[in-house]
Amino acid sequence: MELHGYFRSSASYRVRIALNLKGLTAQHLSYHLRNGEQRSSAYLAMNPQGLVPTFRNATGDLLTQSIAIIEWLDETYPDPSLLPQDPLQRARVRSFAMVLACDTHPVQNLKVLARLRQLGLTETVVTEWAAWANQEGLTACEALIAGETGPFCFGASPTLADICLIPQLANAKRFGVDLARFPRLKAVASAAAELKAFSDAAPEKQHDAE
Repeated sequence: MELHGYFRSSASYRVRIALNLKGLTAQHLSYHLRNGEQRSSAYLAMNPQGLVPTFRNATGDLLTQSIAIIEWLDETYPDPSLLPQDPLQRARVRSFAMVLACDTHPVQNLKVLARLRQLGLTETVVTEWAAWANQEGLTACEALIAGETGPFCFGASPTLADICLIPQLANAKRFGVDLARFPRLKAVASAAAELKAFSDAAPEKQHDAE
């Protein structure tokens, strides 16, 4: 199996965590996003969006979009499960994950921030935009799990929710967001840090880290 990604990519980070939780090994192939390597003709042949990650499974099939990749992994390698068995709780986990993967991360990712700079916004304003996007998403997530028991977002073991949360917290910290406002999310991060599956997936641990 192959994971085509970038060390700082939140979406690639999610898939790395999922692979580690499943005990699966994949070859990690890096594309430097700031240098535009994801827009090469060879990469676009695999992923027409020119985004990371792209995942190649053991039979050579290609998948894009981190949530789709993670759900395929969960269905193909079901132990440990990354989604609850109860349909209502499973929907809640997906809802939490989508706040981050669909409504938070996309509006503060490298592609969007680069476009804001092209439109003439100053670096200060671009950073403020990214911080605002993170604050909005994390505020919603803090409320969504306020009544849940821990140590993870939805119980005693990590789910898709935690897989999406930890990379987003790293982004928020990078953009100067004060995480003290989110005690429940910080508690989840502390629990995740105790698991090798999460710590080994961290950007600074990757072979292409800068």
